[in-house]
Amino acid sequence: MILREVESRDLERILELNEESVHFLSPLTIEKLEQISSQSEMLSVIESDGIVEAFVLTIGEGKDYDSLNYLWFSSNYKKFLYIDRVVVSERMQGNGLGQMLYKSVFEHAREIGATYVTAEIDFNPPNPGSLKFHERFGFKEVGRQSVADGKKVVSLQAVEL
Repeated sequence: MILREVESRDLERILELNEESVHFLSPLTIEKLEQISSQSEMLSVIESDGIVEAFVLTIGEGKDYDSLNYLWFSSNYKKFLYIDRVVVSERMQGNGLGQMLYKSVFEHAREIGATYVTAEIDFNPPNPGSLKFHERFGFKEVGRQSVADGKKVVSLQAVEL
């Protein structure tokens, strides 16, 4: 498995992976992905046998990004690295790809001098697998908010570095 920075040839596969897990994420179009990636601090993929099987997209503070969750962290934290989305293909889940991505996020956060790594987890509807995963990395709830026109409640989480 190869962890590397995204290349333009990966964007279509990232959209496929996002769609596969869209019930936990916001939908993406190629235009939105290009806009978010231009704001991103880190956009990395894991490739296995020539196929992108996972990706992570993070955004640092001070960006012009309209995500409600990002805006919440922006108004509450000064120096942070926000995990906008992390996706592992359904067929590769449980093989340590998520851990590999998160370790690289924490390493990058320390390199850039971030004080916190932040993320959100679906609280309602619940996502217990994600909650357990984040707990292993030391994430703690720091707030909650309603998103998606009231269809979801997210747990806003942070880890102090």
